[in-house]
Amino acid sequence: MSALETSAFRDAMSRLGAAVNIVTTGTQTNPIGFTASAVCSVTDTPPTLLVCLNRGSRTRDAFMEGGTLCVNVLSSAQQALSNHFASPNTMAERFALGHWTTLATGAPVLEEAVATFDCRISQIVEVGTHSVLFAIVEGLRVNQNIGGLVYFNRAYHPLPHTTA
Repeated sequence: MSALETSAFRDAMSRLGAAVNIVTTGTQTNPIGFTASAVCSVTDTPPTLLVCLNRGSRTRDAFMEGGTLCVNVLSSAQQALSNHFASPNTMAERFALGHWTTLATGAPVLEEAVATFDCRISQIVEVGTHSVLFAIVEGLRVNQNIGGLVYFNRAYHPLPHTTA
């Protein structure tokens, strides 16, 4: 069996819609963050998330050393913020946008996020080009009245606010 072509895999994966997140670590005085769509729930007992981080990312060392991370799920109005955190901007430039605070771990929390998962990294597994971070949730915040943002087929798509 021949190896699957990377471009074919990437094309197929672009059809797997995902929430858009800003993942942070550090502190309010030394914040680190990047845009990610490779985030998912692992289990609810204990509440654990999985975050994939490219090994070549300039933010990787901070996540390897810091022990904390915060997943900030972006709203439909935050596409520009997603692009801002995905750009080569400095960390100071990235965190100049939005309103930042902290919860349990001290990692930066975006006040305007749809949901925030404040976590401690419990395990890191190296897989191919990425580090897979497993993180146990220690704090949560949910904004009930705003819609989400997903990335599908290489484009952003807003999700409307709905009531449960």
